[in-house]
Order: sequence, then C-alpha cells, then structure tokens
Amino acid sequence: MPFLLRNLTLSPGVEESALRPLAAAKLGVRESEISALTLVRKGVDARKKGAIKLVYTVQVTLRDESRVRPYGDVARVEAGAPARFPKLASPERTVIVGMGPAGLFAALRLAQYGLTARILERGRDVDRRASDVSRFWRLGELCEQSNVQFGEGGAGTFSDGKLTTRVKDPNCGWVLERLVEFGAPPEILYAAKPHIGTDRLRAVVRGMRERLIESGFRVGFESRLTGIGIGQGGVNAVMVNDADEEPCDSLVLAPGHSARDTYSLLHRLGVALEPKPFAVGLRVEHPQALINEIQYGRNAHPSLPPAEYAQTYNNETTGRSAYSFCMCPGGVVVAAASEAGGVVVNGMSGYRRNGPYANSALVATVGPADFAGDSPLAGVEFQRELERRAFAAGGGSYRAPAQSLLDFIGRGGGRILSSYRPGVTEYDLASLLPAPVAATLKEGIEHFDRRMRGFVSAEATLTGVETRTSAPLRIVRGADLQSLSHRGLYPTGEGAGYAGGIMSAALDGIRVADAIAARIAAGSRP
Repeated sequence: MPFLLRNLTLSPGVEESALRPLAAAKLGVRESEISALTLVRKGVDARKKGAIKLVYTVQVTLRDESRVRPYGDVARVEAGAPARFPKLASPERTVIVGMGPAGLFAALRLAQYGLTARILERGRDVDRRASDVSRFWRLGELCEQSNVQFGEGGAGTFSDGKLTTRVKDPNCGWVLERLVEFGAPPEILYAAKPHIGTDRLRAVVRGMRERLIESGFRVGFESRLTGIGIGQGGVNAVMVNDADEEPCDSLVLAPGHSARDTYSLLHRLGVALEPKPFAVGLRVEHPQALINEIQYGRNAHPSLPPAEYAQTYNNETTGRSAYSFCMCPGGVVVAAASEAGGVVVNGMSGYRRNGPYANSALVATVGPADFAGDSPLAGVEFQRELERRAFAAGGGSYRAPAQSLLDFIGRGGGRILSSYRPGVTEYDLASLLPAPVAATLKEGIEHFDRRMRGFVSAEATLTGVETRTSAPLRIVRGADLQSLSHRGLYPTGEGAGYAGGIMSAALDGIRVADAIAARIAAGSRP
C-alpha cells in the first residue's frame, strides 16, 4: 500500500528529481527502495519573500513497506472503491441545453451509464465561435448568438481556464482526469491552483464533443431553446428556434449565466425562480512584473510561475464586501458583451500566462434590495442598465470606459494602459456605478494596498463594467435536483445559480446526471 508524504520542499529552479532522496530520507529508507513516486500536489509558499519554496505532496510506493510506519506528514494511502457505472437501457428521452461545463459533464457522465441525449447549444462550435469573437474584438461587430458568453464550451472557454473550487467533492478527480484525457495539461492533476488556459481549453472542448458524438449523442449548434412543452406529468418537449419540437422526458437545463432570454421564458412559464445576490464592478490591470515583485519580492527566481493574488474586504457597517475575482496572470482584458448596446469586460489568459499584464475583476456585492422591483428578473435588468451606461460612456462601437486607478480613488495621476480591444475611452467610472458599489470598491482598493503594498500604482488601469460574475437569479430545485415547479426539469450549473466556475459547474452537471441515472435504474419516471 503506497504512502502519502506531505510538505516536501524544494527551492525554485531545483529539478523535481531531487524529491526522491527527500522522500527516502523522510521515510527512513534508501532511495533505491522507492519503486515509484507520483506528484499529488504542488504549490508555491511565498510567505517569506526571501525564502520562497515549492511545496509538494507525493505518493510513494516502496519495494518493502514493512519497516515504515505512518507518522506526522507520512500516511498510508487507503485504496478507495472504484467508481461503478452500471450500464442502463431506457427509452427515456433526455435533452441537454447548453454546452458549458455543466452540460458537457452531465453528458459525459450519462455516457458512462450507456445513456445518450440530444444536446442543444444556442451558439456555434468552438472554431467558428473563436472566429466570431476575434471579429468582435477587432472590429466591434457583435454576433449575439456566438460570442464570449454563448457557444461551445460556455463562457469559461474565453477565460483563464481555472479549475480551483472550494467544493469538496469526490468527483473532482474524475473531472480532472477527463480533462487530461481530452488534452488538458497533465499537471492539473496535482497543481495547487490548476488552470488550462483559453488556448488549450478550446481543443479540450472539441475533443469532448467528438467523443460524445461517437457515443451516440446528437449535437445541435445554433439551436436556441425557445419553448418548453408541459404536460400533466411535467416536461414533455422542447421547442428549438421557434420552429422544431423535440420530445423530451428529462430536460437538463445548463443555460449559462447570460442566457437572459431563457430566464424570461422560464418566468413566463411559471418555473420557480428566485433573485440572488451577485457582484458587479470593474477590472483592474497591472504590469505582471509589478505583481510578481509584490508577491515574490525583488530578484525572485525566474522559474517561478506568474504571480497571482486574491483579496477580500468587508465593510461591517454596510454589510457590503469587495473582492478580487477571476484573476488572470499574464492575460488580457476582453470585451464580453452578448447583447447589442452593452459593454461587459472580463479577463482571459493562455496556458503559458506570458503576457505583460495581469488583470482581475474588482467587484462589490449587490442583492435584491439594490434592484428595481421584486421580479426574479430584476437582477438581469440591473446588469443590463449598467452595461448600457458603459456602452454610452465608451462612445459606442463597444469601446470600454477606463480610468487610472489613482484617479478612481481620488489621488490623481496615473496612465491608462489597457489591453482591452476594440479600445478604451477615459471616463469617470465611479459615476457609472451605483454609489454604494463605487464607495465599497474604493474602500476595498485601499485595503488591498495595505495587504499588497504597491497594488495602488500609477501603472494600474480600471476598465468597466464587470457584471457577469455569476447568475443574477436561481432556478429553484429540490433535493432530487428537479425544479420545484416542473417535474423533469433539472436546472444545473452556474446559469441555474448552483455553481461558480468551471470546476463547480462540471461537478453540478455530474450530480444531475447521476440523479437521472439513479432514477432510471430504480425504474421511476421524472
């Protein structure tokens, strides 16, 4: 039975082959007695700027385990029961709406049980989508059905491809293994902060689709959900593009957080919805070299990865929080609109994260009390109004309003240096935002600078507005993961209000697929 060894450390630049003698010493055996050593986790400890270490957890197999006893950082690896997927046969007709992480992993999981489904995606395949997005960034020509928000892979396809999550779920390993199977970098299996990068994520998504088609799934692009048939027993059909009807017994609804027309459709049909808090704000951009110096100190070893940060601030008086979100080392700020006449910003970086700038959302919390009216769609209108104001402030053509960070917090000075395309227009960003949001962001920025000296810099630029941090409502479901109001409707993922990122959305899609399989195995109807 292998051993798990924690807290092995190497200095930056030292070859990982040096882990074997370290592991042998920790176990009290000769290096030759180690028959296998596998990385389980790798992270950076930068708490002491002058003594940065790489910290490893490894799994070690010995030729003779009898002389080693667990202690402290040494534990035996208990073999878990292998995942079991009984092969099921069912005449039930399942439709999956949305090819983001939740929809794709729901499909991949159903395939494990030998089940198939019809998959509908309102946008285009990832290659045509990339072309549409490139045209938007170069020329300001928005395709409302194929953009950063809509299309194969979901919104995460044009991001940093982060796979971190606070969710403790035994399926995390299954998700990572599937991603590697389809071409993701193998180090995501052990990196403390795994990421794929938008450039590699596209090939991964394409490989998933091809495998699903081989497994009998039918995939339809440019296929927008425009209606849901409801019978006495619950969902019985879906309408596509106001023209084609598809019979359906189970509808896995993974719409993404920007499918506003889908939210409106659900509201008209009386599907149980509820507003939920989310966050809005701006995106900040610094030179990556500055963030490296803040986090690692001067003269840091060149082998260290581009530095990241995560900051939070809470105003106990107002109850509002500000925080950094979706930090993209070595990345770019991107135009992420999905509706005509609105400006939305987001961040993106490639696998190597080797661009000259770092960017992150800086957002403040908002909730139903900030929205006009008590409709579950009020948060959508709140977002839309901010985006339209940003469009006007940018001067049209999807230019974004921007301001130096120093100007925003009232210190004056600073330059506007932004990677955003198709370009920026200088503007007073505080006047765009609700006053409580602007005030909380200013307080938060000052707090972040106390935690990261140098964060407030003449080289930092803010661009607005960041509104699509998460879904503005929740499609309410019960313990069986079906809609409380419509049997057979399985809301899932970030757009349904049950996830917040690629990994958590994928895990939620898996939970829904497992629930459908368990119900089929039990012989029950939705």
